[in-house]
Amino acid sequence: MPSSRLGVCIHWFAGAAFLCGFATGRLSADDLEAEPIHYSSSPPCNAVSRLEERLKAGKVRLVYEQHFGYLRSLLRELGIRTSSQVLVFSKTSLQRQRISPQTPRALYFSDDMYVGFCQSGEVMEVSAVDSLLGTVFYLLKQAPAERPRFMRQGEACLLCHGSSQNQGFPGHLIRSVYTDSSGLPVLSGGSYRIDQTSPIKIRWGGWYVTGNLGNQTHLGNLILQDRQVEEPVDSLKGMNLSDLRTLGVDCSKYLTPHSDVVALMVLEHQTEGHNLITRASFQTRMALHQEAALNRELGERPDHRWESTTVRIRSAGEALVKYLLFSDEARLSDKVHGTSTFAADFVLRGPRDARGRSLRDFDLEHRLFKYPCSYLIYSASFDALPVQVKDYVLRRLWDILNGRDSSKEFVHLTAADRKSILEILLATKQDLPDYWRSVSRSTTP
Repeated sequence: MPSSRLGVCIHWFAGAAFLCGFATGRLSADDLEAEPIHYSSSPPCNAVSRLEERLKAGKVRLVYEQHFGYLRSLLRELGIRTSSQVLVFSKTSLQRQRISPQTPRALYFSDDMYVGFCQSGEVMEVSAVDSLLGTVFYLLKQAPAERPRFMRQGEACLLCHGSSQNQGFPGHLIRSVYTDSSGLPVLSGGSYRIDQTSPIKIRWGGWYVTGNLGNQTHLGNLILQDRQVEEPVDSLKGMNLSDLRTLGVDCSKYLTPHSDVVALMVLEHQTEGHNLITRASFQTRMALHQEAALNRELGERPDHRWESTTVRIRSAGEALVKYLLFSDEARLSDKVHGTSTFAADFVLRGPRDARGRSLRDFDLEHRLFKYPCSYLIYSASFDALPVQVKDYVLRRLWDILNGRDSSKEFVHLTAADRKSILEILLATKQDLPDYWRSVSRSTTP
């Protein structure tokens, strides 16, 4: 073999190994800081960065209060409802010394923002969904200041939020753990990573839960007195609570007395949905960047598409498609009722079609939503997906909703479900590809 050709082959094998090295879908800290992501050095573009600009321009001002600090003012400026409040008493976050069953950490969230508040906390913990950077983490000092500043965080937050539990991507973690009377996790009992597929019976360990779930048991409101997890776990005392004062919580120290079960279920769906959007974005951008480098190395056309690139994009996109359509969602066996106005507040945000239907409409009897397609399809982060993976996701949705894919992952979608979701999306999502609108409605199931 001529030496020049041998050199090309060596480079080819090295390039192929380079592309295949990411087949597991896991990132390292170095991957995050390298091209094309540049996580720490790239300027953020999210609700917090936009609020910072308004603060610098003097257009808004955060108001400090004695007990809550900037909490109430911050929620107002970020458009986060207080009814989204959920309370976690396990010592599993940054200010663990402030957290206990008597002084739980409060979380508040909107479609693209999360705010954590601890009583007597030195800082508030804020995370923002960013269209290019996935999730960006901030701290806001809880001390009076003329112009309070958000401090962007990196490695300290990524130790957990960018760990192997998140496959190296910056995102969110919802965990269920057994907890002792001080709030320390009892790790000998195990822990659970929670999303919409998790059975109700293993959810909410270390969290307070207000609401009624009928006969469905869960691990919420459960505090172990002797750090022993004995199976079967007796969690009946914590079921169907409407008042946390019976558990020793001074609710006057929080913006509301609730840790609403419906808010918890939406939080669990939403956080993993954001994670999967981030993974689809990062994996596609990295695959295209590495492909471009390989094409230059081998003298291929810039638009030459390697099968490994197609596989990586398809893999990331398919995981997102399944999640958006609630594949493997845990089923409810009884009607779920919350205790706050969260469900009503959430539903009002629409959008709705001409028949008044919305992807935000709840079911809460058999599953979370009436129309099982995630409202995150309207999000800025979904809209900002690289065109290659976004096109894949939208094509797959079109095929599934038109009944062209009846594989086992989507058997939970009835013909009526598919038809309703398709009609709602056609009426409410304006940037759908032309083929969504050009095919006659008679093709719908």
